[in-house]
Amino acid sequence: MYGADPNAKHPMKGFPQICFIQNTVSNPNIVIGDYTYYDDPDDSENFERNVLYHFPFIGDQLIIGKFCALARGIKFIMNGANHKMDGFSTYPFQIFANGWEKVTPQPQDLPYKGNTVIGNDVWIGYEAIIMPGIQVADGAIIAAKSVVTSNIAPYTIVGGNPAKPIRQRFDAAVIEALLAVAWWNWEIDKITRNLEKIVAADIEALIQCK
Repeated sequence: MYGADPNAKHPMKGFPQICFIQNTVSNPNIVIGDYTYYDDPDDSENFERNVLYHFPFIGDQLIIGKFCALARGIKFIMNGANHKMDGFSTYPFQIFANGWEKVTPQPQDLPYKGNTVIGNDVWIGYEAIIMPGIQVADGAIIAAKSVVTSNIAPYTIVGGNPAKPIRQRFDAAVIEALLAVAWWNWEIDKITRNLEKIVAADIEALIQCK
């Protein structure tokens, strides 16, 4: 066996604040890739508490790729948070019934942004907030306390409220090559053999990995 056990809840012995959450999430509409971890000293196994307004009748998914690093207190706002906005009031009268259910909106009347998808090898900083339907591409970095309201391109660092691009981590040719290599899809023994190249910045060496 090479590297950490992907089936372990807590892969670092004596350090339970790190959790491979693929092994603890039970909601079928939350999909987590191998080796993605959540870091939280307060019950790291309960990552699902950070996925808000995620109602099963809406059916939207949170999909997070492999080898992602998720910091404490991040929040994913899902489509269930949305209110009807095309009338004069956004107040959800219908949820209180007693005659108010007569204004229950149809599903097509509510804003719906689709699934929230986080790519592979993404680092999300402390207390960042991701809004509904956001697409975060591979290799992106989201700064602490950012509020992400628009999609993030591959290998781009963003920060702020709303989050704005700070810079690309590499030039366009290197990013294109990294996406083609997609090292996160390699067998784990190949990843282990080539760790030095994966954590370095020599794209030609990474391309040549066997």
